[in-house]
Amino acid sequence: MSGLAHKTDESSGMVLLSGNSHPELARLVSDRMGIRLGDATVYNKTNRETSVDIKQSVRGKHVFILQSGSKNVNNDVMELMILIYACKTSMAKTITVVMPYLPYSKQCRMLRRSSIPMKLIAEMICKAGAGRLVSLDLYKKEIQGFFSIPVDNLRASPFLLQYIKQYIPDYKNAIIVAKSPGVMNKATSYADRLRLGVAVIHGEQKDSEESGLEDGRQSPPPNYTSFELFPAQEPKQKPPLTVVGDVGGRIAIMVDDIIDDAQSFVAAAEVLKARGAYKIYVLTTHGVLSSDAPALLEASPITQVIVTNTVPHDVQKMRCHKIRTVDISLMLCEAIRRIYHNESMGQLFRDITLDD
Repeated sequence: MSGLAHKTDESSGMVLLSGNSHPELARLVSDRMGIRLGDATVYNKTNRETSVDIKQSVRGKHVFILQSGSKNVNNDVMELMILIYACKTSMAKTITVVMPYLPYSKQCRMLRRSSIPMKLIAEMICKAGAGRLVSLDLYKKEIQGFFSIPVDNLRASPFLLQYIKQYIPDYKNAIIVAKSPGVMNKATSYADRLRLGVAVIHGEQKDSEESGLEDGRQSPPPNYTSFELFPAQEPKQKPPLTVVGDVGGRIAIMVDDIIDDAQSFVAAAEVLKARGAYKIYVLTTHGVLSSDAPALLEASPITQVIVTNTVPHDVQKMRCHKIRTVDISLMLCEAIRRIYHNESMGQLFRDITLDD
């Protein structure tokens, strides 16, 4: 990419730094862009404190810090904060954080007496000195509002749709399935672009997903005398899992943002199989796949699990041969190039719907 040799002014230049969360993605990005990764050492001291040593000058440079979330998520966050702060105190001109998977993004709303840790992470990133954040398929789009800096929420859907068209030969006989009513918008967006139908799974998920949890603070004892003017509160009762829509003799493609705990996907796949779906694909952006998710998927009726490489999942692929990876480094490279040259990001959002 010869355009990078072009200097916008005398003092500028690009430096691409990376933490330890996803070295493979950092290598892909630097190779595609034709620039070397910046010379920085990020390591844990013997007392487990994170230390950052930037071995080149970043004064007056446009710094891009690539860090994702991996298994060691708290360490990844701390590495990022210290990297940003080190660049800020070294007088970098701009600091852009490229974080394909934003850790703690699932904890973005209040639950009982908890808090909203995502807001805290956002404020930490801003306070450390970041000037812009580039992420991919945020768990909820409203998370952008937690940051006081510009946030580019890129979408992986063009790459995933391309995978469907290339590697699922009879995809015209498929139906897009929303694993829960909350994912319906995303499923509709995929279905519209593939010109397919939509089905939705509704009912009780036998797991601890937050969608079914009460927000009750349980503060007065549960047996307190009810206040006369309050309407009677009916407890929520969901029917058993059922499919709304016809999946018989079709390929079912389940879409979601994150696949972490695989139990809900497996439960949904079993229902789809019982309803006559002859192949079941799972299509998600972030393959976190923690704990025993790979073993669950391996033993399930799911045909393939298609994820992008926003999160490192090489170990999980060894345990489950159904996992396929779609490379999205090209999207990150183009975003970095456009930000560096002050070009419009609009091209990266072409044909993307708000619900996607």
